[in-house]
Amino acid sequence: MSSQETSFARLVALAAHDLRTPLATIHGFTQTLVRMGDLEQPKQRYVEMIEAASRQLAELLDELSLAARIESERYEPNLQPADTLELARAAAADLGEDRVRVEGIGGEVRVDVDAIRRGVSALVQAALRHGGLDEVTARADGPTIRISPVTDSAAVVLLGEDLRDLGAAVAVRLVAELGGRVSRDDDAVIVQLPV
Repeated sequence: MSSQETSFARLVALAAHDLRTPLATIHGFTQTLVRMGDLEQPKQRYVEMIEAASRQLAELLDELSLAARIESERYEPNLQPADTLELARAAAADLGEDRVRVEGIGGEVRVDVDAIRRGVSALVQAALRHGGLDEVTARADGPTIRISPVTDSAAVVLLGEDLRDLGAAVAVRLVAELGGRVSRDDDAVIVQLPV
């Protein structure tokens, strides 16, 4: 990696870090207002929307920080044993179990559990969003999670070839960094995790 690329990754990491404090303030105060519940409609709904948006921004900053650490070769994974079926179930819980059907028997892998959980969720969400689908299946067998169906337009995003989706792009880099891979098989994308 060139020094210019390292400097840019460091700049992204610093910017993400600097944005966390004001975002935490916004998030904290909106959570307080939501919990108080004494706002009239539509003000209550607006505050809830701000709170949800601040949570999404925090997740985006986490993705940017992770991408910067991977690109600058400063990522130190917290490797732990995990079950692929549980990772698929976590993605379903994140996105709504009515949108993600989980199947399979699972299998043990050794990964950075929190980062991979977010990555699998990002890939499943990208399959839904960029494929225009209402539902997908995440099938966990052994060290793989098979996400299907995946349309051609969504596949290029899930494989990291089209960078329209930060979460999916970071997930592909993360899986590769941990020694796995993301590939296409007919109408599915396969997430192969390290054992």
